[in-house]
Amino acid sequence: MNPIKTTLAALLAAAALAMLAAPALAQEATIRKNLGERIPQLQKIDEITRTPINGLWEVRVGTDILYTDSEGNYLIQGSLIDAKQRRNLTEERVEKLSAIDFDALPVKDAFTIVRGNGKRKLAVFEDPNCSYCKRFERDLQKVDNITVHMFLYPILGGDSPEKSRNVWCAKDKGKTWQDHMVRDQTPANASCDTSAIARNLEFGKKHRISGTPTLFFSDGARVPGAVSAAQVEKYLADAK
Repeated sequence: MNPIKTTLAALLAAAALAMLAAPALAQEATIRKNLGERIPQLQKIDEITRTPINGLWEVRVGTDILYTDSEGNYLIQGSLIDAKQRRNLTEERVEKLSAIDFDALPVKDAFTIVRGNGKRKLAVFEDPNCSYCKRFERDLQKVDNITVHMFLYPILGGDSPEKSRNVWCAKDKGKTWQDHMVRDQTPANASCDTSAIARNLEFGKKHRISGTPTLFFSDGARVPGAVSAAQVEKYLADAK
């Protein structure tokens, strides 16, 4: 193959791509400028990308997804549904954005409960006063061969911080937690350094963990809410 022709073809291809990209970049700049001026809250737009619909653009602010026209004249809030494939494209996008690398979780700020061989991994953010968390914990007893990294996440107010402290400072954190959540035994008063709990709250704020329980699986999947043991088993199987 002639190296000169190969190089020329590559240069022409790059030039063609640049020509295609130029209008898109100009469009993005227009959208960013107009939305920023008209809606000051949108001055910190993280990303603007095309959608499968001609003339409709995705506007990402953190993990919030909005849609607009090519001039930034209109703003749409809601889900974009692919009716043909029966897919919620907005939901899929948000799930991808909110996924967390499991290995990047600060497990030093959690305590660990192991059942069976512990081969399967799960991380959970929970508040000790969360009734949904208690329901989840009781159902989770049916799941074996699992390692659970429990992050105390007292966001419900009341004595949630106090109970979280008493669990974190207990001699056997896992047993104290299970006694409280599964058997309704209030944790005894205890004191120690609780900076780990403060870091959990900061981590949750950064990653938009707004409710409890919130589950994370080893494939990065985030699942909000008190899912059943059967659902946990399915997520664990999918994470392999």
